[in-house]
Amino acid sequence: MKHGLFFLFFIWSSWGYSQLPIGFVHVDDIIPDLAVELRYNTLNNFVGSPIDGYESNKLIVTKQTAQALKLVQEALQEQNLCLKVYDGYRPQRAVNHFMKWARDLNDTINKHVFYPNVNKINLLKDGYIASKSGHSRGSTVDLTIIDANTGKILDMGSSYDYFDKQSWVNYKNISEKQKMNRQLLQTIMLKHGFRNYEQEWWHFTLRGEPFPNTYFDFVVK
Repeated sequence: MKHGLFFLFFIWSSWGYSQLPIGFVHVDDIIPDLAVELRYNTLNNFVGSPIDGYESNKLIVTKQTAQALKLVQEALQEQNLCLKVYDGYRPQRAVNHFMKWARDLNDTINKHVFYPNVNKINLLKDGYIASKSGHSRGSTVDLTIIDANTGKILDMGSSYDYFDKQSWVNYKNISEKQKMNRQLLQTIMLKHGFRNYEQEWWHFTLRGEPFPNTYFDFVVK
């Protein structure tokens, strides 16, 4: 019995120490110079408030995803560029928060910034909000590219989480420079093992993700 209690205490202590399930990492342990701005830990998102489950600006993903991102970062640095990440692992409770918000049609505080051309009642129907997210499996990231010297974001033709066809990867009515920036991001991410989502230029999922059918709900902290 003593051995059993010790084992349970060891598991509890290990979990408390790492704060992460096996297979997940804090990305700054692998890419210390990565720029991270978890928008759902701030007011600067389509809801307009911090989202349930985000308690810090600490980027978490599966270990395989972090290792692939490190290769992308190193490749970009050869061009004096870097990644900036807006979201990685997303707790299921955050997705639930989005769903609850989407059903409150009177809460449109940030509509003018994030979905000016879409009626909020259509956000679910049009697929902008869903009850499950690949982010909760731990191998999906939302990101862009920045200048390594200035930190300035490359112009991608629309902002992050802009709900409109303008954010589709192959949207035509943007400048040639914006198209080139999008193509750079798409090319380098696909080269290093990610697949894109055609309706969001910023959204990528690791091919062969380790938890393809599991939606986690531990807190980001």
